[in-house]
Formats: sequence, C-alpha cells, structure tokens
Amino acid sequence: MFSIQKWMVLTFISALMVTGCKNEKDPLVVPTEYDGSAYTEHTVTEYNLRSLFKVFVAELQKGRTEGVTLTSENLKLFYTQGNPSLKSISTPYYSSLVEANDGYLEELAKSSGSVYLPGVPVGQGGTFNGYLFDENGTEMEQLVDKGLYGAAHYHHAWNLMQKEVGPAEVDQLLAIFGAHPSFPNTPTPSKTLNPDVNMANYAARRDKNNGLGLYSEMKNAFLRLQAAVQAGSDYNEERDQALADIRLLWEKINYATVVNYCHSVISLLSATNPTAVDQSKALHALGECIGFVHGWRGLPNGAKQFTDAEIDELLSLLNNPVGGESSTYLFVTDPVNELGQLTQLIQKVQTKFGFTDQEIDDFKINWVSAQGR
Repeated sequence: MFSIQKWMVLTFISALMVTGCKNEKDPLVVPTEYDGSAYTEHTVTEYNLRSLFKVFVAELQKGRTEGVTLTSENLKLFYTQGNPSLKSISTPYYSSLVEANDGYLEELAKSSGSVYLPGVPVGQGGTFNGYLFDENGTEMEQLVDKGLYGAAHYHHAWNLMQKEVGPAEVDQLLAIFGAHPSFPNTPTPSKTLNPDVNMANYAARRDKNNGLGLYSEMKNAFLRLQAAVQAGSDYNEERDQALADIRLLWEKINYATVVNYCHSVISLLSATNPTAVDQSKALHALGECIGFVHGWRGLPNGAKQFTDAEIDELLSLLNNPVGGESSTYLFVTDPVNELGQLTQLIQKVQTKFGFTDQEIDDFKINWVSAQGR
C-alpha cells in the first residue's frame, strides 16, 4: 500500500523540481544589430536637444571671428530656449557657472570683438589665431560646449536611467549619447546618413575600428541593454549591468579624450620655439580639457568614477582651480614648468580606469582622421 509518508516525500521532491525549473532561465540572446524600428518615434525630445545644442555652439563660435561682438543676453537665450531646454537638463551646479553674472557666457561676450596675446592678464581677452580667449587664456566657448557634454547630455542620460528603463528609454539613451541604431563609427557626413555626434563622435575618434575599442564596447553594451529590456523582467540583472557598463564607458570616453588633448598640448608646447598658431591650438586644446573635466563636477557620485574632490585635483593641474582664478596662459608662457602637470593628469586618468600604456599611447591619435573614415 502506498503510504502517506511516501506520498508526502514525492510531493515535496516534485515541488522542488518545479521550483527549480521556474528559477532557471535561458542565457540572454544578444543580437548583432540594434532594433531601430521605434527609434525615431522614441527620440523626438533628444533630437530636439541635439539640434538646440548644435545651434547654441554655432552661436558661441561666432566670437572666434575677429571684430565680431557677442552679447551675453543673446547667448543666454540660446541656452534657455526650448522645452526641454539645455539649461533644464543641466546640473544646477554647471548651469550656475554658465549663466551667472561674470559666468562663462558673460566672460565670453566680454572677450569678443577684441584681440588677445598670451601673457600677463590684461583687458578682457579676445581672438588669437582663430579662437576666442579671456584674459587668462581660457577659452570660455569650450568650457560651455564641452562642459555640457557631461553636465547636460550625460546628466540627461543619468536621469533617464533613474526611471524603469524600457524600450523608449534605451533609444533615448542612445540618441543623447549621439549615436544611431546603425552605429556608423564615424562623424563624417559623407560616409553615412547618420553620423555620430557629441560624445559618440569622440568615441569614434578613440576607436581603431577593429571591434575592440571604446566605440565598439559601447555598441555592445547598448545591444545587451536592448536585448535585456526586450526579454523582460527575468533579465533585469543583465539590464542593470548593461546600464552600469554604459555609464562607465561614457566616462572612459570622456577622459580618454582629455588624455588626447593633453598629449596634443604637450606636443605643441614642448617643441622648440612654438609658433603663435601652435600656441593658439594648445590653448584651444586646454579649453577642451577643462570643459570635458569640469562638466562632470556636480553629477551624483553614483553616476561617475571620479569624485568631485578628484575632479578638483584635475582642474588644479589644468590651472583652473574651482573657485579660483584661472591661469591657463602659463602653459604657453612657461611650458617647462607647467607641462609636467598634464603628465600627472594623464597618470591619474590611467590609474582610475586601468588604461594600459598602449591605450594611453593610442589616445594620442584621432583614428577617424588617421583611417579616413
């Protein structure tokens, strides 16, 4: 006779087997192509922001032309127009630097229409071989432009990640990064109908197009993210890991680009008797460095690897201490004593992200230009 005890044991074993089956799931299947079927529908806001940013930067760049005078009131209109506006997606910290009295836009406007020569700060600054600098040799245009890559674009992405990320948010993250579902790995319009812009542009520059670089890693992270979201809640762990990978890669691309510009400055200013053109290019590259670094200050600590305190150290090495007077011009007037600070900055970036010596060396090169893509 079949005993109650045996029936209970078999029932318990069966329950364990059913439970075990329910807990098992198939490995996430990641396609090789991104599904862009709803991309245009999902990304209207992000493409509006991309357009606003492009127009804003073009307005800032008008100050590069000798004799052209800009007004801070007009520049602020470009920053605040739209719904959402660039200002509305910016961190409060950086927005205050851009818009404040004697802030970046006001300083840029004050410098416009005059001429600048690197040296002991006098006057309000001006144009110098095709770029506009303040009296300290700092390019306010770049502090606004490249600063908003972190303070606005990435900040917008971070806020999207705080939602329950679904198919729409995945597309929106891709768009504000500056890429497209086709992942062309080039910012060159003649090469593709959907060129990379903003941070995706710089990801392409840092990528050797061999399937192993930062652009390729970011593409793979987006493929994993979309696959996990489409697969449903059983794959939330994979979704969250992909989001973490995207955040890390975004920051790595940002700082790999800082390394690129530091290399450029060192090369230009360590030459014997650098020309005025070399000096202006070096100051321009320094402006890009400052913007790319400073724009990440004020972001939530969970959003980044470099803390605000560490960012302060980097900005001091760039002669732009937070809350203090900048002295960017010293890299031009006293390169022997100043350029070592850029080497220190490169070392800090390498340590933070574990870049190899080969990667740091490769970051010297704009691979888009080098490969003609």
